[in-house]
Amino acid sequence: MPSRPAERTDAAAWRAAAPEVELWLDHDPAARALPGYALGHRTLSGPAQEEVTELHRAGVRCLRLTAPVRLCADAPAASARALMLLREATGQGLAVLWQAVCTDGCAAQRRFHHLYPPERLTGDGAPQDVLADWRATYYPSKCVVRRGPGFVEVRDRRFGTLELFTIDEPGHLAQLDALAEGVELGMLPEAVHRDLAGAGLIAEQAGRAWFLPMRVRRWPFPSLTV
Repeated sequence: MPSRPAERTDAAAWRAAAPEVELWLDHDPAARALPGYALGHRTLSGPAQEEVTELHRAGVRCLRLTAPVRLCADAPAASARALMLLREATGQGLAVLWQAVCTDGCAAQRRFHHLYPPERLTGDGAPQDVLADWRATYYPSKCVVRRGPGFVEVRDRRFGTLELFTIDEPGHLAQLDALAEGVELGMLPEAVHRDLAGAGLIAEQAGRAWFLPMRVRRWPFPSLTV
């Protein structure tokens, strides 16, 4: 049975739903066990982009989301914020250890398949072949956004073939920075919501819409795969 969208989350509850992570200086399991490589737990309450930038500058190369992350439309604010953090960490080239939960079948739609694959995928709507497909087809920069003068280009290969989207309407461009951290659905202009949702470029959870494509921070090799 499809899940219903979660109730709107007020601003205070949204800020309080900060992801908790465990941090390491290396992604290799053997290295993570060495003295000095574990950096402990931290609650990341700031904007996802800023938090991941600071972690990378501090030498972090692997993080673990301590709580399972729900993928469905009725996901709580904590899961939505964890997914945005995962988007930024994936774009920065960090390894992410996490567990995903899906009960409405949304995982099979590949909406999140550009994100670093989870270790486990559980729930009635999450057959294991979905996780196997996620892992087998994942590569860096699978769905990315690049800024040009007066436009933004999205290159999306989540569904197998390259789809290109050019966003150049001023009203749409004006919303992208806010969408990176989540915009209340009632505050998002109707035309922006219609166009981005129709292209599959936003997720809607906890009463907010947030932008799915990740910024290009680390260009993969070969770049022609992007």
